[in-house]
Amino acid sequence: MLTNRTAALFFSFLLIAPLSTTALGDVEHLAPEKGQGGTAREIVSKLEMLHYNKIKIGDKMSESLWSEYIDALDPTKSYFLASDINEFRALQNRMDDQLRAGDVKAGFEIYNRFRLRMSTRLDKILSQLDESLPSFNFARNESLELDREESKWPESTSAADDLWRKRLKSSVLSLRLTGKTDEEIRDLLARRYKGQQKRLEQQNSDDVFELYMNSLTRLYDPHSNYLSPRSLENFNMSMSLSLEGIGAVLQADEEYTKVARLVAGGPADRTGKIKPNDKIVGVGQDKEGEMVDVVGWRLDDVVDLIRGKAGTYVRLETIPTGGDGTHKTILIKRSKVKLEDQAAKKAVFEFSDGKKNYKVGVINLPTFYIDFDAYRRRDPNYKSTTRDVAKLLTELKEEDVDGIILDLRNNGGGSLQEATMLTDLFIDQGPVVQIRHANEQISRHNRSRSRAMYRGPLLVLINRLSASASEIFAGAIQDYNRGLVVGNQSFGKGTVQTMAPLKEGQLKITQSKFYRVSGDSTQNAGVKPDIPMPQMINAESVGESAYDTALPWDRIHAVPHAKYLNLKSLIPNLISKHNKRTESDPDFIFLRDQFKFESERSDKKYISLNEVMREHEREAVNQRLLSMENRRRNAKGLEPYQDFEAYEESESEEVATIGGPVEIKLEKDPVLNEAGYIMADFIGLSDKASKAPPQVANF
Repeated sequence: MLTNRTAALFFSFLLIAPLSTTALGDVEHLAPEKGQGGTAREIVSKLEMLHYNKIKIGDKMSESLWSEYIDALDPTKSYFLASDINEFRALQNRMDDQLRAGDVKAGFEIYNRFRLRMSTRLDKILSQLDESLPSFNFARNESLELDREESKWPESTSAADDLWRKRLKSSVLSLRLTGKTDEEIRDLLARRYKGQQKRLEQQNSDDVFELYMNSLTRLYDPHSNYLSPRSLENFNMSMSLSLEGIGAVLQADEEYTKVARLVAGGPADRTGKIKPNDKIVGVGQDKEGEMVDVVGWRLDDVVDLIRGKAGTYVRLETIPTGGDGTHKTILIKRSKVKLEDQAAKKAVFEFSDGKKNYKVGVINLPTFYIDFDAYRRRDPNYKSTTRDVAKLLTELKEEDVDGIILDLRNNGGGSLQEATMLTDLFIDQGPVVQIRHANEQISRHNRSRSRAMYRGPLLVLINRLSASASEIFAGAIQDYNRGLVVGNQSFGKGTVQTMAPLKEGQLKITQSKFYRVSGDSTQNAGVKPDIPMPQMINAESVGESAYDTALPWDRIHAVPHAKYLNLKSLIPNLISKHNKRTESDPDFIFLRDQFKFESERSDKKYISLNEVMREHEREAVNQRLLSMENRRRNAKGLEPYQDFEAYEESESEEVATIGGPVEIKLEKDPVLNEAGYIMADFIGLSDKASKAPPQVANF
């Protein structure tokens, strides 16, 4: 499960009192700078007064803060010793009082101890790698613990040495299995640890303070963050339409940089080779530039390396999630993530319910966008989600479609205004979403204000990466019984953040929460589909519920709203037809097998350090991947791959295509294809239901 520390996009720290003096040798002490104490008091005050939760910082919060801060520094429990942790325990119930007083010295004391332990460890590893690789016995049957969240800190230096011996041995073995020579491995690991050493030396007071403060903000919820002046600059740049790069949101996950999500229509998304939870271990410039190992790098440093001018190339070396650990290299052409590349697009396909053929229009909507600059200039031709979809609806009506699928898969949200106005195209006047603020006032101003533009059969397709504005729209369609919601449980991002200025930096703070017209919150639980599709993303590791401190689901009073269709009478029959159709469908069998396999891989607690065993495991993984794919191909009458190398070659490196929206295709999208058949069944079972007058629900 994602924890607060691994899921945070920005690092952070907190406050404590002086510890006993510890000799730090040549390692430089970092100390608080003038003004940070005042900023800390500001943060505490604003969190207590403005945050949706209204939590007062006391002893219980102090204990959680103590734990969160130490975990943020040493999530793998590899640097601190048990004696360090025992010494720090004296601070567990004091951090709240020190925070209120603006005393941040203790946070720096803990950090300085961590800095000493890490510097000493890196020195020791580099001395081992000075001229050659350490001599490891890869025939020995031993293993390395992958998830140390529940483990204890090493009791002694010798215990820490043994842990790091295994970690280094695992790194060497992984690289050996990729075909690298001992000399290449030594050089790569030496550069990796020297880079970590250099970045450790470059840490400054602002970095410590930010990490410390964010250990506090994450206790309130995962979306509240303190942004230092440097982080604020990066945040503002990421929100700009002129951002040039690959179109991916990255996050820190222990010593790795992980892909959190892809920007729809962006260069990374267009490759089709990068997925959420993939780990980035190397970055190379241009088509043949040196691949820089980025394991252990700061998140913002990795982002700086990946970001670049439009038209230039970057190569990412990744460890795909759910694979056999083999590294993949993807070549991407950087570009601006343009509004037009994320614009809504349409296609028309024909589906049958077994008795009759139906024309089904598909509208793909990657995000809820609006060109605010053009809108403010009163440009009559400004681009927005609602304007573009309205145009596509008109075109689809002219093409005489029998029903429409609105595809919101991977749509991470965007403009609340656009989510409301888009709903207005499909329902008559009525509320769309309720917003409860930190002062407990409830706003219901986001309403549909005109008659529906499209009144025909509607299906909304969602998945685990459909979030925020997508959930507001899908939830409204479901509550009004206006159409079917099909796919997977959505992300569950039902909170609203605002920026609060500080003397130094800004505080991004959660102040409101979304609720559906039914009264149910979209927070944490998301939107559950009427007809579920096979899972392709593990909900335990991706989604709001994966965060330790996510705000809970709850409900408020429902508001009167129309009910358009009697879907309860139709859904059981639709599910029965869907299950019968997909039970033996090769693509759906493959999707279910693939998710089961990836879940099994992610549940592994240990990794073998025996070379023969690791090689057997890798061969077994490759054989299973090949077998699953060939079963699918045989069932579809396609030529099977002769071996794993042929299969891997078919998934070879690609350059992202730039320019224009991505075309909607059915042949590589079994979920969309099945949604089309569900729509055909829906129309066939109830071709008159969409024309029935709406009935106001009773409360």
